[in-house]
Amino acid sequence: MSDVLLEVENLVVKFPVFGGILLRRVGEVEAVKGVSFQLHRGETLGLVGESGCGKTTVGRAIVNILRAMSYRVEIAGRVLYHPSTPLGAGSPSGVVDLLALTRNQMRPYRADLQMVFQDPYSSLNPRKTVDQIVGEPLRIHTKMSRAERADRVRWLLEKVGLSARHMNRYPHEFSGGQRQRIGLARALATNPKIVIADEPVSALDVSIQAQVINLMQDLQEEFGLSYIFVAHDLSVVRHISNRIAVMSWGEIVEIGPAEEIYQRPQHPYSKTLLAAAPRPDPAFNRRRRSSHS
Repeated sequence: MSDVLLEVENLVVKFPVFGGILLRRVGEVEAVKGVSFQLHRGETLGLVGESGCGKTTVGRAIVNILRAMSYRVEIAGRVLYHPSTPLGAGSPSGVVDLLALTRNQMRPYRADLQMVFQDPYSSLNPRKTVDQIVGEPLRIHTKMSRAERADRVRWLLEKVGLSARHMNRYPHEFSGGQRQRIGLARALATNPKIVIADEPVSALDVSIQAQVINLMQDLQEEFGLSYIFVAHDLSVVRHISNRIAVMSWGEIVEIGPAEEIYQRPQHPYSKTLLAAAPRPDPAFNRRRRSSHS
């Protein structure tokens, strides 16, 4: 069996622009311009670039939620998912193009592809308890009884470093790091194969960032997850990624092993992105200043 789990082929995403009194279409924004890459089983692919380069749009296109967010969005290309086992009665076990699926056709695959969103303060429903938030994917995608779902939620919370005592609390009662752990528990509820993490630590303090990244690595090892880790900080991506894809203006300008990209970047934008990352080495900063003097 091939170890390729996901293939993105020539992905193009365009958002229409409307103007005037009658809100007629006056143009378009091409957010993603022919992006292609592969994700292997058990791999973490870091997708890095500055804000607005299209990396979040790529993640949302993969899980096929862009049309629900903007029904006039134009999407071309293919997102080929390679499920290892049939996904239920009547569902195909071969390669499937996720972009070609309708909302109902996509439902059997949503259990396999989950997303952790950037802002832990807006990604959780403030009117629902942790039990309801984490248990909702189980209610939709499984036939578990209420008691079985409750047991699964308790188990998931413990896996992400929270307590079963937190089940009946609401999101406002938690810190940002704890909320992101709840988001991870929700994403893991259906035993996904792929988790797309959209800048999951950018809104957290540095000390909490390390805790969440270490937790994600532990969960990956335990459950055999494949990650697409979206971020703008190359130093964060380096420690969790096997490979790194650098995006600029809707295109992937460089892709390769993480250490190779970090130590020997080839594209000028990759070099600029790396130079912008702060380094905790005063000697390095002095050498860099002296080389420019």
